[in-house]
Amino acid sequence: MGYRGKVAERGRARELRAAGWTMPEIAAELGVSRGSVSLWTHDVPFTPGPRKARKRGPNALERRKAEEIERLQAEGRERIGELNDRDLLIAGTALYAGEGDKTRGSVGFANSDPRMVAMFCAWLRRFFVIDESRLRVRLYLHEGLDVDAANEFWSSLTAIPIAQFNRPYRAVPDATIRLTKHEMGCPKVRYNCARTHRAVLGLVDALLPSTSHSGVAQSAEQGTVNAKVLGSSPSPGATLP
Repeated sequence: MGYRGKVAERGRARELRAAGWTMPEIAAELGVSRGSVSLWTHDVPFTPGPRKARKRGPNALERRKAEEIERLQAEGRERIGELNDRDLLIAGTALYAGEGDKTRGSVGFANSDPRMVAMFCAWLRRFFVIDESRLRVRLYLHEGLDVDAANEFWSSLTAIPIAQFNRPYRAVPDATIRLTKHEMGCPKVRYNCARTHRAVLGLVDALLPSTSHSGVAQSAEQGTVNAKVLGSSPSPGATLP
């Protein structure tokens, strides 16, 4: 059907052109040729509108990257396997060494990643005698986000009753500092027990001895540490043995 049969498309094309749509965008929207759009809208005043994100599938590079990520995640799961008690003890200690409180007389851990918070709670309950009534959570959450939903989420994850949650800290959004806001916020899980805190730091000290007598350092000096990781790439110019 020719031009005369597309009255509705012509009218819609002129509306979109006046709204700032480009000719290719209008042609794609209406399923007509760019020539038709040009003919229908040549006399319509045009002010470019905000550019619209193009809907397209992943290109070859993005597909290769996604495939590599999936493959390396599978390799990672296979290499780690199921954690036994010793594995969990060491992993939890390393987690606390990086993210836990070191100077206070209580055990404290804060992170926005639910997996890390769940692992910390499992580690704490597994290897220490815990009085559940002394566990506390304080939530860091931006204003405007649903504090009740966040409390429910973290209470379910940590198995700590909301009644043991302290008053949350509501942060005022500041675009100059941070754009990304975690919808469920960042919880701080605390167990008020100085003796448990000393026991935790004892594990950290055992895991991270001084480099002068570190077994890891000695192994590195002797060249016995295998530096190659499955799926890793050598640095530019490096040669593999």
